[in-house]
Amino acid sequence: MDKLEEIKKKKIEKLIKKFKDDEMETKIEVDDSKFNELIIEQSKKIPVIADFWSIRCSPCLILGPVLEKLADEYKGRFVLAKVNVEEAPIASQRYNIMSIPSVKLFKNSKIVGEFVGAMSEPMVKNWINKNLDKKNK
Repeated sequence: MDKLEEIKKKKIEKLIKKFKDDEMETKIEVDDSKFNELIIEQSKKIPVIADFWSIRCSPCLILGPVLEKLADEYKGRFVLAKVNVEEAPIASQRYNIMSIPSVKLFKNSKIVGEFVGAMSEPMVKNWINKNLDKKNK
């Protein structure tokens, strides 16, 4: 009976681990210290949309909720990485962020799509659909 309980316990642990692995965060906050890990490396597994923004930017405050809503709607198709330019000056400089909001889609460590400025939800959705399906070269 002990052997059977042990097998049962291992199976349950395996199922729990699989369930946790399947649960993926769709929205994350990223600063310079985690940029490479959470955006560049993660984009090798799943597309990452990086939203470069600031609390002092009105268009950013309009676009942010749109992107967050779409991240929930597309759950699992991409990860939304919120990159506050004040907390990520190195990444902002590396990716030539001159105006915000600036949105970049990373796939396999490369930028495959980007836009600058606030857009309406239908326009953002169209941009996401077009770029998620794009093959990077």
